[in-house]
Amino acid sequence: MRKPSTAELRRRLTSLHAWELPKQNGALAPPHVWTNRDMDPTPIEDQTWGAWLILAYWATDTINLATWQTASAILSVGLSWREAIPIMIVGNFCVAVPLVLNGAIGSKLHVPFSVIASSSFGYYLRYFCIVSRAILAMFWLGIQSANGAQCVTIMLRAWAPSYNDIPNALPASAGITTQGMISYFLFWIIQLPLLLIHPTKLRPLFWIKLSAAPVAAIATMGWCIHKAGGHGDIFALRATATGSQYAWLWLSCMSSVTGNWSTLAVNIPDFTRYAKSPNGQYIQLPAMPIIFTACGVLGIVTTSASKVFSGEYLWNPLDIVAMWLDYGSGGRCAAFFAALAWYVAQVGTNITANSISAANDLTVLFPRWINIKRGCMIAAVIAGWVLVPWKILSSAQTFLAFMGGYAVFLGPMAGIMVSDYWFVKKGHIDIPSLYDPDGRYRYLGGCNWRAAVAFLVPVVPLLPGLGLSISGPGAVRINDGVRNLYTFNWLFGFVTSIVLYTALSFAVPAKETLLKDTIWDLDDLAIEAHMRENDAGAEKASGSSPLEKMESSDAKPL
Repeated sequence: MRKPSTAELRRRLTSLHAWELPKQNGALAPPHVWTNRDMDPTPIEDQTWGAWLILAYWATDTINLATWQTASAILSVGLSWREAIPIMIVGNFCVAVPLVLNGAIGSKLHVPFSVIASSSFGYYLRYFCIVSRAILAMFWLGIQSANGAQCVTIMLRAWAPSYNDIPNALPASAGITTQGMISYFLFWIIQLPLLLIHPTKLRPLFWIKLSAAPVAAIATMGWCIHKAGGHGDIFALRATATGSQYAWLWLSCMSSVTGNWSTLAVNIPDFTRYAKSPNGQYIQLPAMPIIFTACGVLGIVTTSASKVFSGEYLWNPLDIVAMWLDYGSGGRCAAFFAALAWYVAQVGTNITANSISAANDLTVLFPRWINIKRGCMIAAVIAGWVLVPWKILSSAQTFLAFMGGYAVFLGPMAGIMVSDYWFVKKGHIDIPSLYDPDGRYRYLGGCNWRAAVAFLVPVVPLLPGLGLSISGPGAVRINDGVRNLYTFNWLFGFVTSIVLYTALSFAVPAKETLLKDTIWDLDDLAIEAHMRENDAGAEKASGSSPLEKMESSDAKPL
């Protein structure tokens, strides 16, 4: 193998430097740590998200195909609509609590989740959370895109009915047909520029989706009720499960609902960092359960009516919309615009729940090279093609079970962040030290062992249940107690981690991380360091400890 010449190495190095992002002036990180604008605290001019825009965000994120079909999973296990509706309300309220508590961190400090995680996990242990969250976001980005390709198929069939006659030239092992691949590519390529919209510029997309998706959903329900002459028989159904099985099914379904948003319960600061004030994001607490449940109820009513004229319960609204293609030009026109509305809904969810989340994580992992726009592009390529999402959907049911069970790990992450900010540090964070590997949040070698213990203790007993959900009873045998514990895995992990982390932090406190006020910038940090030096000198002169002296003073930090 030929060794590259000095000139070649110089050219490669020059090309590599050309991709570097400029290190921002006034960044809070020390000189040897690289940051960029998207990693630094959000500047005032970008803090534009008020309460109404946050409400629009949740409406945009929640109204999608997956939410519409949530009730189908509940009814399929032996429960009825009487259980489905309260399950959706309670499940979403449970996950809305950490969403608000962790969202408040972003709305006050204006930094992303991947930076905030330094405070609770330590500067280096946080990378475990960041990598986990980034991988999960990219997988869901690809899977949601593969699901959304059906919207493109319907639009093209409405535009040109001959599109349905495209012959398949791909083998069965591909997991997709030629028509499906064309639709998927078009979904991906049209979605790509939309993924590049910066979070501060998302307002028009929110309002477009709010105008399109609800109208399409209500119109679909109205058509089904009119064609069926009523709402069907689903409201006459009763739960078939009884006794203890009923109780565990209820908890299991509630856990599935919370698991849908367990990722955002961890990284919601990626969005609330753009809030105008710390209080605007509290609207999430009532809004999220209401919007989610309303969309789920639309799905129940529409599906119930669909059985009257189709002979089966159609939980996917696109299956109903596809029927309109047989009603002449008027039906094709309606199908086109309904599919377009669901396309916008699917892309909106991909942007807000998956693409931006992955991009923020990649920004912190590679701050010299990646900002949010580049991160969105990288995530789109990896999620869309490297991970082959259409094949996952067609054959890897065990992998999808693992994705759903990932709430096992996300519950403790969210709980540790809540405990650290609200109970241990009382809302007072040293923001410059979040960017410093040798700063206040170094803990022990960059790892906070309290967070590690609070994470592992609730996760370990849930792993057998996760294995059972992935491999099935033939491969994994566990007792009923462990199986039942797994039915509410997210809630168990969230609550247990809060209790453990709080107890460990009070029993063995990391005193260097405890402040009496937030340190916002390097000037505050310099003042705090100067006070420590004065306290050290006073201790030598008077024999009193720095902690005793600071507790008796009116100093700002500690």
